Parts: sequence; C-alpha cells; structure tokens
Amino acid sequence: MALTPVLSRYWDHPQSWTLSTYRAHDGYRALQKALGMHPDEVIDTVKSSGLRGRGGAGFRTGVKWSFIPHDDDKPHYLVVNADESEPGTCKDIPLIMATPHLLIEGAIIAAYAIRAHHAFIYVRGEVVPALRRLRIAVAEAYEAGYLGTNINGSGFDLELVVHAGAGAYICGEETALLDSLEGRRGQPRLRPPFPAEAGLYASPTVVNNVESLASVPPIVLDGVEWFRSMGTEDSPGFTLYSLSGHVTNPGQYEAPLGITLRDLLEYAGGIRAGHELKFWTPGGSSTPLLTAEHLDVPLDYEGVAGVGSMLGTKALQIFDETTCVVRAVRRWTEFYAHESCGKCTPCREGTYWLSQMYEQLETGRGSAEDLERLVTIADSLNGKSFCALGDGAASPILSSIKFFRDEYVEHLDGGCPFDPHASTLMATEGVGA
Repeated sequence: MALTPVLSRYWDHPQSWTLSTYRAHDGYRALQKALGMHPDEVIDTVKSSGLRGRGGAGFRTGVKWSFIPHDDDKPHYLVVNADESEPGTCKDIPLIMATPHLLIEGAIIAAYAIRAHHAFIYVRGEVVPALRRLRIAVAEAYEAGYLGTNINGSGFDLELVVHAGAGAYICGEETALLDSLEGRRGQPRLRPPFPAEAGLYASPTVVNNVESLASVPPIVLDGVEWFRSMGTEDSPGFTLYSLSGHVTNPGQYEAPLGITLRDLLEYAGGIRAGHELKFWTPGGSSTPLLTAEHLDVPLDYEGVAGVGSMLGTKALQIFDETTCVVRAVRRWTEFYAHESCGKCTPCREGTYWLSQMYEQLETGRGSAEDLERLVTIADSLNGKSFCALGDGAASPILSSIKFFRDEYVEHLDGGCPFDPHASTLMATEGVGA
C-alpha cells in the first residue's frame, strides 16, 4: 500500500510554516470555499467524508459537530486539543511545527460550521518552540484577514487564542482540559452533560484533536469522494503513523488507514539490523501490546479492535528481542502512577500499588502471587476508573502478561534476566514522552 502525503506533503520545504508557503500550497482556499457554504452544509460534508477523530477514540468528527444545538442563545466554543502527552505519540506537535496554518484553517472552518465565534488551541506548555511558532502563525492569520471580524468579507467573526497548558497528562482528557482552560485544576468531569451541551463556561463546545482539524481543509477543498478513495469503508482517509523505537528510520509516515505494520516497516527500513520484532504498540503506551503475529493486521479502527487492541494515536512503538517487556511496562506504569490526578480511588491507589509490585518483580523480590495481584488490580482499573487513564494503565499490563507470562515468571528468580546496563535494553528511553 502506497503512502499518501497530504498533511505532510511539503514538510520538507525550508520554510513550511510560513503563510507565504502555505498559500503557495492551496492555503486558505478551503476556507474561502467553506465560507460560501451554509454552516450545515459544511457539517454534512465532514460527516459524509467519514472523518474520524485522530486523537485516539476515533469518534466521527462530523457527527460530533452536529451535536451542537443551533437554536440556543448561548455562545458556542471550539477547543483544539494540542496537549499531546501520550508516551510514544509524536504527530500533533510536528504538524504544528511544520504547518501551523493548516491547523488554523481547519479550526476556522470548524468554528464557522458550529457557529462559534471564540476558539482556543490548548498546547502542552513544555513545547515552547511549537507555542511560539503557532502564535506567530495566528498573528499572520489575523494580519491577513483570516481571523478577527468579517473574515474574507463573509460577515463571520472569530477570535482565536493559543493557550499554554500547565504540563499535566490528564489534561489530554477533554473535560479535564476544559477545567484547566477555565483556570481550575485539570480533572475529568462527570458526564453527562457532555461538552456539546455544557462544555467550556457551561456552553456548547466541540473539542477536536489537531490532526482531526488539519484534515478538514483537504476534505472541503478536494471533496468527499477524493477523501473516501483512501482508507477503508468504515475508516476512510489518510492519517499520520508515528514509528519509533527499534526501527531503522523512525519518523512520521502518512498513509491510508488500513495499511499494515509490515508495509510501514518496509518504508521505515525494517527492524534495526540483526534484530527481530518482539512486541509493539498500535496507538501509544495506553493501548494493549501486539506481537509479530499481528504484522498484517489492518491499522484502522476496526482491524486493530478485532485483535483486542486500539488504534489510539497511531503511535507505533517498536521493540525488538533485546527489550525486557517487564521493564518496559514498568516504566509506563510509573508514568501513569505519577500522572494520575487522584480523583478516583481505583486509579489513585491502583497505579501506586502496581508500580510497587513492578519494582519487586524487577529486583527479584516478587512472588507468584504478585502476578495474580497485577492482573487483579489492573482489572479493577480497566473500565472502572473515572476516566480512561485507568484503562491506559491497565492495558499494557494485561496484554503483556497475556503474551509474555513466561518472561514475568523468569523475573521471580533473581530479577530481570536482561542486562540492566545494556544500551539496547530500554527502547522506552527513545520512544517515551
């Protein structure tokens, strides 16, 4: 299956992030077309395209937009989730760095469609270069008349604010992000009500991922049939796959949904020389692990779900046979324990005790009962926590024990059988946050 560079087609341009370069590559033509359409027509176009959210859950973008009421007297808000924090995930920040105007154009079109006159881009505060580049691009858009009042003479007004987050993983969860944006501690909200009914400032709100919105201008400009000519029936279009870890050429590979890891590895030069695939994540550290037997699974939402995992953020972390699966999962578990907001007991207590048991396993002080406790506690997190952080913490544990139970048992006698000082041991050092 061939690659489909759309979002990334001119990332190699020496000044891809500037307004002049963006205009030279059809920049803001989709906006002009959208402003000549009725807002409902824009929503129907995105809905017909089948575009699914690229932030992890894969919910249909046009359907989410259609949930916003049109006959109310409350202000509507668009919030862009650019708080990319999932270990192994690296697509939204590169997109912002390379083509910030693509995100801005997509955000303006989305705001127009849902009748919002205020939009916010919530960016992870640590990525200062991305924040600076995005703010410069927003200033360029204002100066060119793409933001502000009476955009392109259409009568549509939009104010766009770039907001720097405070560095909490939990703020990637959309309702925690809204609380943070309102100036409160970022913690998930009880739902219902959902953001479409009572989101930012208790008003109808759409929260979209960076890549989701960046995909909107090409759809509006080139049409639904063009978009659906790529991908699969239920997962149409193109997307960014992030390959990291033990591959010859790690990086971003834009391809149709449904491509396989085997095909992507061919583009990436394969597993590093002299080694073979041991396990991999299809969508970041919060998705169940897969192994070499899953090389030909279609990387779309249905295909990955069919083998018990999730496509997630399409962060393909590749680990070869030199990696200790127990140590890798321990590092992820420690991350989730650190990032738990503490709001619910299963996650607050469960992630803490899981990290303690992994420390015992790796140092040879674990017992057979500890393996059963790992499964029991992970099961008490999975689907039973206040938000999906608990699911994310449990997924790599349950799947790694399923596929590599013998390796866990080896750790009961003398600790980790892998050399803790080997430079090849911890692929998570290279593919983490």
